Amino acid sequence: MTDDTSGTLDEALERLHASGPEHEGWLSNHAPMAVEALVRHGQGRTVHRWLDRYRDKLEEMPSSYARITEENWREALGDPRRLADWPAYFDRELAGRPWRDVLAVWWPRLLPGIAGGATHPVIRVGHAVRTLLDDPGTTTAPRTAELAHALGYWAARHAPLPPLRQQPGPASGSAADALAAVEPVADQSGGIRARLARLTAFPTWPPTPPLDQPPASQPTSRTTAPDAPDAPDAADPAEEARRRLTELVRAATHRYATHGHGSPVMLVHAATAPNAVLRVLPALPRELWAPSLDAAWAASAAVTAVYAPQEPLPADRLPSATGVTPEEVFARAAAHGDEHAIKLTDTALDVAQDPDALALAAALHACAMIDPAL
Repeated sequence: MTDDTSGTLDEALERLHASGPEHEGWLSNHAPMAVEALVRHGQGRTVHRWLDRYRDKLEEMPSSYARITEENWREALGDPRRLADWPAYFDRELAGRPWRDVLAVWWPRLLPGIAGGATHPVIRVGHAVRTLLDDPGTTTAPRTAELAHALGYWAARHAPLPPLRQQPGPASGSAADALAAVEPVADQSGGIRARLARLTAFPTWPPTPPLDQPPASQPTSRTTAPDAPDAPDAADPAEEARRRLTELVRAATHRYATHGHGSPVMLVHAATAPNAVLRVLPALPRELWAPSLDAAWAASAAVTAVYAPQEPLPADRLPSATGVTPEEVFARAAAHGDEHAIKLTDTALDVAQDPDALALAAALHACAMIDPAL
């Protein structure tokens, strides 16, 4: 992370923690995620001006409904009336235990509801954990509080996907081909909650299980294709899960370049949700890496299915990233100002360290397609 000696991120988070996680009834508050990305990529000087522009989308934290405890948390899970109660619960948990211990307990509980809140809660958790991992020996109160807010948002909006049939995955075993094999739902009307309810089946991916255990997101029935590439390393299945998850993030980012026009805002999350999971892996026990991969695939495939266009964008209509540095691409996203463009660019730069021209083109495409006035 770019050194934040000015304390800009902590100041911004403190400014935001009086606000609720949503506005206009259910739209997500993206500000904590966007300001973390801005600071990380050297745009800290723009953060408070960005927040000034965003303030019309900030609403006060809702009123408390009822205190959440170890005895009643199950009945409170997925209850949006508890949008204020859940962050308060996690504040208490994080005050009494190391944040990694709290995360290790709650991550597997929350994974089955990864698509809740249009995947924004898990994305917010990914940004929060990234700041805490920057300096494992120390942390700050605003960053720990941000993890409480992020986990609390996820718990309140926890929403499992409907039961899904498993279809054969691609013979190649690649994440790109698996995303291409996801069938769009026939009816793409309405908001994301209505669309997700219409899901019926996903392709099986990855082609072989990284660990000998059922996934936490959706039950799968996997078979190993004899010609599947890159068979998992039996000596280190957790590392294989991380490799596959990295592949998924890259494939989803590339796919945004060619298919993002189907829904420029919503299809951002097909890449940013699995990337949030990837960011959290180093903070988790290794036995949770494989179920995390399964949940990330479920989230990316779900967003793809409910917003994918019928046809890709012709190659000659893609923005060119030739001669543009990653730093210049992020500067364009910061100048553009839209929170989705900023977050997609943040993810694109994670996978563009090669550098990766198609990932950078995806980021430029987001800036071109998303209306910053939205």
